[in-house]
Amino acid sequence: MLRKDRWRLIFMAAVIAISAVVVLRGKVNLGLDLRGGAHIVLQASGTKDVPLTPDSLDRLRTVLEKRVNQYGLTEPTLQKQGADRMIVDLPGVEDPQAALKLIGSTALLEFREVVQTLYSAAPLPPQAERKNYDSDEEFNAAVKRWNDYKVQLEASQAKAMEQAKDFKGEEGQIVASDDSGSIYLLGRPMLTGNELSNATSGFDQLGRPDVSLEFNSTGSELFEKATEATVGRQLAMVLDGSVISAPRVNERISGGKAQITGHFSVEEAKGLAVMLRAGALPVNVSILENRSVGPSLGSDSIKAGAYAGMIGLAAVFLFMLVYYRLWGVTADLSLCTTLLVLFALLMAFKATLTLPGIAGIILTIGMAVDSNILIFERIKEEMRAGKTPNAALTSGFSNALTTILDSNITTVIAAAVLYYYGSGPLRGFAMTLTLGIIASLFSALVVNRVMLQLMVNYGSKTFQARK
Repeated sequence: MLRKDRWRLIFMAAVIAISAVVVLRGKVNLGLDLRGGAHIVLQASGTKDVPLTPDSLDRLRTVLEKRVNQYGLTEPTLQKQGADRMIVDLPGVEDPQAALKLIGSTALLEFREVVQTLYSAAPLPPQAERKNYDSDEEFNAAVKRWNDYKVQLEASQAKAMEQAKDFKGEEGQIVASDDSGSIYLLGRPMLTGNELSNATSGFDQLGRPDVSLEFNSTGSELFEKATEATVGRQLAMVLDGSVISAPRVNERISGGKAQITGHFSVEEAKGLAVMLRAGALPVNVSILENRSVGPSLGSDSIKAGAYAGMIGLAAVFLFMLVYYRLWGVTADLSLCTTLLVLFALLMAFKATLTLPGIAGIILTIGMAVDSNILIFERIKEEMRAGKTPNAALTSGFSNALTTILDSNITTVIAAAVLYYYGSGPLRGFAMTLTLGIIASLFSALVVNRVMLQLMVNYGSKTFQARK
């Protein structure tokens, strides 16, 4: 065996070994159409103060990326569509409503003084429990009283809110309510979330979920001045126009730290901390589409794709074995290597496999075999011309190389155009097709060459039989 053949064998073995390790230890990221999840389309709109521009849309995408990444969602896809829309795909999301709240909330945090409490909501008592009553009649009567009181309370809150809408305060003041239904007249913002340096979720001294805030140097000064100015009064924390907490300030607070407590669940506190860390959305957004893809649909797609792939693979294997016999064995082994390297590349680049991506894999199988057929036919032509097996092998690969590279390079160019201008499934198809071409070139030009060279060196009669 020549020195270059030995190096080619070592290179082949190294790539196959590394690919096998990556495939055994890695995991293919499945796209929304295969794994299920949430598909959200956002409509961005500007204001007089913040007009909608390409730069503001880019900043919107940056803030959304920070939110979904910090929340721990795996393989999110965010893409601009046109001049004012953003597509957000979140594979594997089990709670679409929580994801929608995380994505669609502006998360504008403001600290405002409570100027006046316009309506103080009465607390809703706990619901009746059957174990506290001697009979079903008493329990049913208690449930009815509780429901009647709830309806009366909600009607009272709605009436108060309607009246509060007509309340005219000074310039910069707003009317806002909290979760309990209490309505406040709030002063101008004394501090905003723009001065935050960090926000983390945790638990307070009573074990209730809370969000701890840390301000930067500017925010620390503003927060200290705000608490000093409101000693003995309430300082409301307002998120997107709703009061989430309105504690009474007993003394000036320095150190640049604050705590938000409220009726949070652990997940709600975590989501609020994520939104505050990522920052407020630079423009207003509205939800145009919120579609959930069930995992059963993804499972059916995977099964159908795998079934089609196996049928195609088996048909190609059989054709190569029948038509080329022993040469067909090398082509089939080369094809198996192509699939191994392809999946290793998908895992290494953390690419997301979609349903069109499965189609790209099936297309890769056909293209890989096409390269092998070109090589085999060139070798047969050289052998019919009277060349020795070794010379025919060398000339066959040299003559087929230009055609193989030309066809694959043009395909890569088309895939690059699809990836650049396409979105979602088209990009998944383009990525899978490109990686498949790289894997097929390696298998055809390296793996196939090594196996055919071994046949020439150790079984020349068998090789000549292909003439």
